[in-house]
Amino acid sequence: MSLIVHQFPCLSDNYGYLLHDPASGETVAIDTPDATEYLAQAAQRGWTITQIWNTHWHPDHAGGNEAIKAQTGCTIVAPAAEAARIAGIDRTVVQDDVVMIGAQEAKVIDVGGHTLGHIAYALPDMAFVGDSVFALGCGRMFEGTPPQFWASLSRIKALAPETQLYCAHEYTASNARFAVHADPDNDALADYAAEVTAKRARGEPTVPTPLSRELATNPFLRADDPAMQQRWGGGDAVATFAALRAAKDNFR
Repeated sequence: MSLIVHQFPCLSDNYGYLLHDPASGETVAIDTPDATEYLAQAAQRGWTITQIWNTHWHPDHAGGNEAIKAQTGCTIVAPAAEAARIAGIDRTVVQDDVVMIGAQEAKVIDVGGHTLGHIAYALPDMAFVGDSVFALGCGRMFEGTPPQFWASLSRIKALAPETQLYCAHEYTASNARFAVHADPDNDALADYAAEVTAKRARGEPTVPTPLSRELATNPFLRADDPAMQQRWGGGDAVATFAALRAAKDNFR
């Protein structure tokens, strides 16, 4: 029986995710932005949270750890590089480690850049990517460097194209405005941006998003494209990514 992903909004613009395995009865909380909401959403479905998989240390991703663990006794998995900043950890993980939900494996991917130790969790047809990559965007580079962040995005780019990316925030409308500015001749991007506008007008989520679509339209994932490098004066992928990220930081 397939895994079930339950997605719900929480805080101002976060998405919460509960990953449930009907075969084993296990339920994983992907990050913990709002403990009360996570516990309520699980209870409504008759699920008990058995694990938390943290992607990084920011409070809107790990702030609910202790409250959920106190109520459920769940096991908390978190990035080794950020262990000192995350509460309640039972197991730390690094690149290529494997975590389990029931009999199903998820591979840990190092996606540092937004924070130094940020990780993602990749299953065969989905990946929970936190704030490393968004629909039509990527996380702000608070702690990392352009070479590190580009290497991280390259690891995401190497996943199967059909992988559904479960991003942690509803930022797509804002990201689309910058993406069209960054890559104005991309017809696939123009179509995507129009779809995002329509979805948001209806109050619909724009994530998850298939990696294949992001590879064709997300300017940050296209920093290795010669046309993007020529437009942004980078000369190589790292420099082009750095130029794009700096431009997005100042885009209004």
